[in-house]
Amino acid sequence: MAWISGAAGALVLALVLGSILRTLVVPRGLYSGLVFRLWWVLRRLLRLTQRGGGYEAVDRAQTWLAPLMLIGMLATWLGGALLAFGLLLYALSPLSWAAAFREAGSSLFTLGFASGARLKLSALDFGAAATGPVVIALQIAYLPTLYSAYNRRELEVTLLQSRAGEPAWGPEVLARQWLVDTEGALPELYRAWERLASDIGESHSTYPILLTFRSPRPHRSALVGLVAVMDAAAMQLSLAPRVAPPEARLVLRAGFTALRDIARSLRIPFDADPAPDASIRLTFGEFEEAVARVETAGFLAERSARDAWPHFRGWRVNYEAIVYELCRRCDAVPALWTGPRDFSAGPIPPRRPVDRRPGEGRPELPPAEG
Repeated sequence: MAWISGAAGALVLALVLGSILRTLVVPRGLYSGLVFRLWWVLRRLLRLTQRGGGYEAVDRAQTWLAPLMLIGMLATWLGGALLAFGLLLYALSPLSWAAAFREAGSSLFTLGFASGARLKLSALDFGAAATGPVVIALQIAYLPTLYSAYNRRELEVTLLQSRAGEPAWGPEVLARQWLVDTEGALPELYRAWERLASDIGESHSTYPILLTFRSPRPHRSALVGLVAVMDAAAMQLSLAPRVAPPEARLVLRAGFTALRDIARSLRIPFDADPAPDASIRLTFGEFEEAVARVETAGFLAERSARDAWPHFRGWRVNYEAIVYELCRRCDAVPALWTGPRDFSAGPIPPRRPVDRRPGEGRPELPPAEG
């Protein structure tokens, strides 16, 4: 029994330390089974607490996922360390089960009420005493990094609201710019989201828990905002390639590169080199309706919707499947062109469409269809 207890304790300690190093220390998107299983459990428990079946109920419940993840990770690591050192102390001493775990807890949390004069256990007692404070200190140092990345992300998501609607939608980005004659600002928008995409790709693949941090407003989402900007760039390149800014290509490449980095850290399978003519879930009918919408706002297309469709599909095939899966796992707002969810809610079109400016003869945007 002592051998089994010792082997089990060593295995649990290795798993706990490995999870801590993968999550908090190693600057690379390494998969931690403990953290992702905790994410899976907490997400489903929160779904059980929601009242009603709409998106608003889901958003209210999932708002608590990020703080519960932070508390749950710390509790899981400390609980695992307590179990590991308790098993090791039982294996290497004549202590009973209760006494072994009492001494492990005393050392782990540096309480010191159950110390003894057994020299052969000193190494374990000192190891347990060092583990507790180190884990807590790493968790405390982890928080500023998370919230710094979160604040950078949400600043651009908030700025996007006036340009893309809420929730964001790619065709709405183009329609609103042409409606109020601000299409010259699109290159700057693409540059900002190229930088943000690279930032998200680095931070969210290194610290995947950032995906559980929801935006302050229920109809905003960094994932939805990123796909909206990428769809707008893909539409502009497909419909008017001669006048589309080079920044459109750059934001698309930065975007799907970032999404693939996150997918790798979450072990989401994807095709790294899809054929340009591969099928996508977005239909030509949806694309054709969106083209009509942006043309109503004053966008001058060089190609018809049918001629532009193969080019748009060739861009979107690089990121659509990953976006749909990430939005599903994160319970993101079900915006147009972002795929299905695990809860019953239809696509939500952008709210409060921009009206024409007083005194101008430009047409108003019709409400987007859900």
